Amino acid sequence: MSNAFACTRRAFVAGLAGAAVAGPLRAVEGLPKVTVTKDPSCGCCSGWVDHLKQAGFLLAVIETPEFNRVKTRLGVPKALAACHTGEAAGYVIEGHVPAMAIRRLLAEKPQATGLAVPGMPVGSPGMEVESMEPDTYDVVLFGPSGQRTFARYRGGQEA
Repeated sequence: MSNAFACTRRAFVAGLAGAAVAGPLRAVEGLPKVTVTKDPSCGCCSGWVDHLKQAGFLLAVIETPEFNRVKTRLGVPKALAACHTGEAAGYVIEGHVPAMAIRRLLAEKPQATGLAVPGMPVGSPGMEVESMEPDTYDVVLFGPSGQRTFARYRGGQEA
């Protein structure tokens, strides 16, 4: 067996191993596509989209200056409004909600409209600021029966 063949074979086997880990992982988890509506000029929204991509979500991004119409259509309370709105598996995801909280929402399937992180807490996904301490913030579950804290985070980690 030549060295060239051995290297190629090793690369092939390594590639198969990587595909076995990456490919089925997404299929097993069954993560839905997240459709995000955001302002075209918002950089922090793009940071949140990147956070979800890194967590394995498939994304569709709609950029429009009229993103507030989506919030109204989906029933996002004004007090919970943030800079972008996502839709996934029948739920609304408002603002800088961490991917871990979205995964929990999808696993538990509570009767609710969705999750929200009001405002733009420093350190939340997409709002990371070097040399600034991350905020502690609530991820709020909201719907017709009211609002409650679903999870508490400090930066991108559950607190």
